[in-house]
Amino acid sequence: MKPDFSFYNFDVLSSTNDKAREFAKERKANLVVVAKKQEKGRGRFGRKWSSSPGGLYMTIILKEKGLDKAKYLTFIAAVSVAKAIRKIAGLDAKVKWPNDILINHKKVCGILTENVCTNVNYALVGIGLNVNQKKFPRSIMRNSTSIMIESNSNYDIEKIAKTIINEFNRLYDYYNKKNYKKIVDIWKEYSHTLGKMTKAKTLSGNYTGKAVDVDEECNLILKLNDGSIKKIVEADIFVI
Repeated sequence: MKPDFSFYNFDVLSSTNDKAREFAKERKANLVVVAKKQEKGRGRFGRKWSSSPGGLYMTIILKEKGLDKAKYLTFIAAVSVAKAIRKIAGLDAKVKWPNDILINHKKVCGILTENVCTNVNYALVGIGLNVNQKKFPRSIMRNSTSIMIESNSNYDIEKIAKTIINEFNRLYDYYNKKNYKKIVDIWKEYSHTLGKMTKAKTLSGNYTGKAVDVDEECNLILKLNDGSIKKIVEADIFVI
């Protein structure tokens, strides 16, 4: 059964994931926390996420029976954002493994999925989307973009948020039915990574090869230059 989501809107938060964590500890779920600005927004590996006004910053709170399927929630969120951008702005948004959304090869959105374990388990799916920003900090300017920059139009952020949640809801139905293969197959339709020469920077070393597949557990499969196959579970990915 698809959940009905309630929206909680804030002007400023340290991060929407932090606020969502508070709600989860109060045993509240099927909520969407939205902020106009984050003071301590973060991405994967604790990296700072630029969260200036004009962006969409939100976290979906879901009650989970187990927390071993979080990768599928990241895939669902990424595809939901890509679909929403295509619907609203007509831009060819694509997903980069595992958690980024790109327009014209530049990052427009990142996903951060975290878990909260109390007596009940919760998943927090954080989404940071550049919508109406016209510029970015020098450190990320080269590789970042916004929907506004790419289309030269301003957008209703609330409308985009609701569109993303509607798309998320549809894909979440596959998740509830444990049809994980369908989620991965849909993700592949929007992939920016597959078929490209790719460098993966992992904790165990760097690997370079062609991204040939994503397996049913959301791992990236590289065919290395020596012809061997390498499964990438977690890494920073760079298209060469």
